[in-house]
Amino acid sequence: MKILIVQDHLRSGGTERQSILLARAFAAAGHHSTLLTFRPGGPLADTLPPEVGRVVLQPFDCGLDWFAPGLIAAVRRATPDVILCMGRMANCHGWRLPRLAPVVATMRTGKLLPWLFRRTLHSAAHIVANSRDARDTLVGRFGFPADKIAVIYNSLVFAAAGSAPFPSRVALRTEHGAAPATRVLLCVAMFRPEKNQRELLEVVAGLPEQLDWQLWLAGEGPARAACERRSAELGLGQRVRFLGFQRDPTPLYRAADLAVHASASEALSNFLIEAQAHGLLAVAYEAQGIRECFVPGRTGWAIPRGDRNAFRATLSRRLSEPQVAHDERADDARAFARSTFDPARQVDAYLELFHRLTRRPAP
Repeated sequence: MKILIVQDHLRSGGTERQSILLARAFAAAGHHSTLLTFRPGGPLADTLPPEVGRVVLQPFDCGLDWFAPGLIAAVRRATPDVILCMGRMANCHGWRLPRLAPVVATMRTGKLLPWLFRRTLHSAAHIVANSRDARDTLVGRFGFPADKIAVIYNSLVFAAAGSAPFPSRVALRTEHGAAPATRVLLCVAMFRPEKNQRELLEVVAGLPEQLDWQLWLAGEGPARAACERRSAELGLGQRVRFLGFQRDPTPLYRAADLAVHASASEALSNFLIEAQAHGLLAVAYEAQGIRECFVPGRTGWAIPRGDRNAFRATLSRRLSEPQVAHDERADDARAFARSTFDPARQVDAYLELFHRLTRRPAP
């Protein structure tokens, strides 16, 4: 089967990592897998394996995510059996493609849906939502029929805790000035306004002074500079570390003690499910799909949107509890995440859907 995945740009976000994981997995399963992007380059461009075909529309990077010159001609040349649209811009162009092959649109966002995105959702052969909350939004708010929507969770990209040559937990913590007793809070996300790292800084700034903690913020993006200024204004000093883009955040997961997330817009948080897979408990603001990322009240705590006092109080309790209580729940977190978001299960679900839409028998 020829599978074409459409993505605007290989930036460092979770959807882009999912696109690459799926493209690689489809190829490994014996399918002709191609990734089409509007823009060339991007931080993840060199992570695409050679067995996956690559098509780029812009002859040079115009810096425009929405600009897809020659899209119809490129798709026609690829002769796909099925087209999978990933990300907002790809889904905004998907309505142009159903006459070339069955289109699978995806709902992977908590943002408002542009009109062209909704047009693609209507014209697509099927829709994949990456959380039950996202499916319920499509059904309840936009009136899509439930039988047109499949819920397929994101796959774990950084799930393994094997013997790769990563820095040790102690070495990485020492590098960033964390003592053995310091509790490290971790957030891995692009610095965009909706990811809301600024509010996270304002929450931790009010933690009790006697607590020994650091906040590590990994990622890049347009909101980073403003967050660095806000951290300085709050007098957080060496308690906050800005770690930049991480091609593989596994060492951070191993070195941290607690995952924290204040995002205002999600469909399902890749960061939280990866953190759970490495045994990190999580504290996060409520958003679409957040409660599906952990076992509420056991391996994670969802805080009402904007309730900084509740967020701060939950953090204080988690930072003050004995390590043994934390470790007991960490095993539950690993088991839950590695089972629920197992890549093999998610890839099989996509392939079963594709075979059904193309009326090809599954192998």
